[in-house]
Amino acid sequence: METTTGDGTVLDPRVEHAPIGPPPATVDLLVVGAGPVGLYAAYYAGFRGMTVAVMDSLPEPGGQVTAMYPEKMIYDVAGFPEVRGRDLVSGLVAQAARYSPVYLLGSQARDLLDEPDGDGLLVALADGRSVRARALLVTAGMGEFTPKPLPAGEGWLGRGLIHFVPRPTELAGQRVVVVGGGDSAFDWALMLAPVAAQVTLVHRRDAFRAHAGTVGAVRALGVPVMGGYEVAELCAGEDGSLSSVTVQGRMPATAGEQHRIAADTVVAALGFHADLGPLATWGLDMDHRAVVVDSRMATSRARVYAAGDVCTYTGKVKLIATGFGEAATAVNNLAVDLDPGAHVFPGHSSGV
Repeated sequence: METTTGDGTVLDPRVEHAPIGPPPATVDLLVVGAGPVGLYAAYYAGFRGMTVAVMDSLPEPGGQVTAMYPEKMIYDVAGFPEVRGRDLVSGLVAQAARYSPVYLLGSQARDLLDEPDGDGLLVALADGRSVRARALLVTAGMGEFTPKPLPAGEGWLGRGLIHFVPRPTELAGQRVVVVGGGDSAFDWALMLAPVAAQVTLVHRRDAFRAHAGTVGAVRALGVPVMGGYEVAELCAGEDGSLSSVTVQGRMPATAGEQHRIAADTVVAALGFHADLGPLATWGLDMDHRAVVVDSRMATSRARVYAAGDVCTYTGKVKLIATGFGEAATAVNNLAVDLDPGAHVFPGHSSGV
């Protein structure tokens, strides 16, 4: 049975959400970031016999996938022709549950200190608590993300203007205008087209950053794609709610044109600003807001590893599929840090 918090957040019943109060005094591994890569790392660390805590500033596991794209279909996870974002997260939570990791959700890691005895790390949380860990694995993705605002949308957020579409069915029967030219904009247009009464996509340029196949799929559904236009105004109806959007041409081919589009909801998919927050002060080597790691996924600080989008190295490819492999590499190598008599190769899980 699902559990709902006071703010309406639905919590996965298989996740042991840490109560208010002291977290575990000591764990072998603290994973900072509960996205797909962090969840897989929690499983793998359990497989290697470690006690694990998983920390995230968001109130539920899944990271960016849960917060922004839970209904999006993902096509590049090995073994799945396609898998919905929320289903992938649910499967990863179930996989990790075998080893009972403790989840410290809604908790932000602030300071990273070395323990005086030299055999561990102390992570101070924003709420005053702390966690002791023998090793740390950072899987924080892009860190905290803030949506880029729609210039014409000031004062409309929550009144017809949204940035994410966690559940497309909530917009069933509505007239929707999606603003943006990247993958998110076209993904949401693709998901909303079957359920909304009308979907129109507006982008200020006549070229798109989205994958060409997704652009083609949206056009094939008959969704109007207005390239070369920008949203000039959101207009209210007699009851004060959103009723239409005015767009105007901004490219040579559309200059001087202005159109009004009926709309109940505007989805502003303009990207977001990412911030690693306190992580940037932990004394780790950084390159363009990413943590530099070696072939073991080790950072410049002893017993601190990183995996997923938060880290970088020569030839890095930012994919969930890549992150899973990085998580396994990090856990197996840090296992030797914790026990010099251990082997990097863990054996095959099929033999367990």
